Amino acid sequence: MNGKVIAITGASGALGRVVVEAATALGAKIAAIDHAPSQANSSPNRTDLGGVDLSDARQAQQAIDAAAAYFGRLDALINIAGAFSFQSITDGETATWERLHRINTLTALHASRAAIPHLLASGAGRIVNIGALGALQAGAGMGPYAASKSGVHRLTEALAAELEGKVTVNAVLPSTIDTPANRRDMPDSDFASWVTPLELANVILFLASDQASAVTGALIPVKGRV
Repeated sequence: MNGKVIAITGASGALGRVVVEAATALGAKIAAIDHAPSQANSSPNRTDLGGVDLSDARQAQQAIDAAAAYFGRLDALINIAGAFSFQSITDGETATWERLHRINTLTALHASRAAIPHLLASGAGRIVNIGALGALQAGAGMGPYAASKSGVHRLTEALAAELEGKVTVNAVLPSTIDTPANRRDMPDSDFASWVTPLELANVILFLASDQASAVTGALIPVKGRV
């Protein structure tokens, strides 16, 4: 990953921060994109682009173009931006379905579409999306979230087919990620069985590396430790 230029969306979240740190430790140059305000970090190896609504195609295009312009190129895009909501179908609101589709599916679509010209120019472009193991078969209360992440799965497969031989496109499908928010929301769970952000980051960064040149269109479960 040394010298690779990587745009990471959702960079200030629990997973995003760990992926940024792990990629930086491997020598990558990072464009950290997030809906949250920018921390104004700027260095030869990092630029922060805050206040970006990636569900808006125009804002996504501007952010990705700014990232590529800052470093002179873009080698990989990691789509982490997203949200979760647990809501039943019978008592829930249509607005939740629309919100999760916008935050989970459209952010990945718009960022990917904006990045494609830059990734083609790289010659070894990579896109890594964050799907969900729970989207393979939705349980009660998981309908809106699973539907939006299923959209990410189908986006991954279709885009991999479109860009075959030019840019690899893959997704990781984590089970529950061990974050402070998840521990707070599920205090009686077995935290030791969850996948840690670093474990997930290691899989993500492998898919973004040159070593994963033969992997594309894959939906890779990351279930946690056994």
